Amino acid sequence: MAKKILIVDDERDIVEVVRMRLETRGYEVFAAYNGRQGLERVKDVMPDLIILDIMMPEINGSTLCGMLKFDERYKHIPIVMLSVKARDIDREIGGKVKADAYLTKPFEAQQLIEIVNNLIGE
Repeated sequence: MAKKILIVDDERDIVEVVRMRLETRGYEVFAAYNGRQGLERVKDVMPDLIILDIMMPEINGSTLCGMLKFDERYKHIPIVMLSVKARDIDREIGGKVKADAYLTKPFEAQQLIEIVNNLIGE
């Protein structure tokens, strides 16, 4: 059975590019376009991994990551933070909210695939 990945990003073009790359590798991909929708999708889908943008409307990615990682029901789900924010302080925030990986935009698709494969071993 295919592993499920949820992409939460308000940039639809990024969602579609990442979706295409992951689906061609056999993953089942779901999408949400803001933090609140992402939280609802996590509850509905119970993904094996989440790819999460930081700067989003309604609930930002750092807040959403923290909410999920400090909730017993979801803390086991690996989260890859994906952001244009590349400063050390931004990475530190990712660490504080327990993100499993941090990747800056623009990114190489192969690098994202390697991170995903390392975290959920497909």
